[in-house]
Amino acid sequence: MGFRCGIVGLPNVGKSTIFNAMTSAGIESANYPFCTIEPNVGMVPVADQRLDILADMVNTKKKVYAQMEFVDIAGLVSGASKGEGLGNQFLGHIRQVDAIAHVVRCFEDSNIVHVDGSIDPLRDREIINTELILADIETVSKRLVKTTSQAKSGDKLFKAQVVILNELENLLNEGKPARLLETDDTGKSLLKELCLLTAKPVLYVANVSEDDISTGNKWVTELEAAAKEEGAPVVVISGAIEEELSTLDPEDRQDFLADMGMKESGLNRLVKAGYESLELINYFTVGEQETKAWTIPDNATAPMAAGVIHTDFERGFIKAEVISYDDYIACNGEAGAKEKGLLRLEGKEYIVKDGDCILFRFNV
Repeated sequence: MGFRCGIVGLPNVGKSTIFNAMTSAGIESANYPFCTIEPNVGMVPVADQRLDILADMVNTKKKVYAQMEFVDIAGLVSGASKGEGLGNQFLGHIRQVDAIAHVVRCFEDSNIVHVDGSIDPLRDREIINTELILADIETVSKRLVKTTSQAKSGDKLFKAQVVILNELENLLNEGKPARLLETDDTGKSLLKELCLLTAKPVLYVANVSEDDISTGNKWVTELEAAAKEEGAPVVVISGAIEEELSTLDPEDRQDFLADMGMKESGLNRLVKAGYESLELINYFTVGEQETKAWTIPDNATAPMAAGVIHTDFERGFIKAEVISYDDYIACNGEAGAKEKGLLRLEGKEYIVKDGDCILFRFNV
């Protein structure tokens, strides 16, 4: 369990290079626009040191990391919202992801052609954001016409939706994404129903040269300032470094990272930023046969958490035996936690915490 992240950007910004490195999928990455036409999909295990420690503690036979799904979506050009380039396909593929990783080129290389002829991260960012906003304006405008007609019946829900749709249309016309709309539960439900492109969480990925990975550069600084205005994180990645990392054995990767002045890979930082943006956490099931990480929304109840293992677990939920990760480690396992009274029986109202080690009790 994890989340689905679409990698988007203008042609030739390094999307497919980063995707290749992160997924080791070996898809085509070439120096011409629209190299990627159909989206490529790769599943990436989400590294979590806590899972490694738990698995070693119980001498588990199998450990299973949470999974993050990357989708490499075709490069976009100006006019995509009107069908230019691969616009309609591009926008349709974005609708199917949970979050957007917007790759922005922040490096110079005369051997790699830029579709607009120069390096300008703010211009590149604006091109894609504008196309997504234009597509959303069309969606909202069509819905507003329909809902305004329905509101004439006097239905309170339709009347409330008209107000929200007008606010949303105004926001989009100001060039701002739908995710910035401050609204109530009715508005949130409507946003989810509309499946707007700019309502999805965005992570900006600044693709830099190897020399700039530790220090950044002027383009990264510009991008960070612009992203801050919309509350979006920026993850600095060097596609070249990630590509090199993907070819190394696990034991050699840390030495390579240290040589580059990095504590962790770009993939790890991207995953962390994605989890924070989507408000996701992991809990663990721990055993000698298998130790596994499960991804759930923050504030999920115990039955909801059980449901990601199997729907029967949620339907037949009775209790959850819960030990916090810190207590599990401090007590050297389940037996020690039980002895100290740190294993808790939790019911249907319990909100699962990040790192909880859980055994579910349920009726089939």
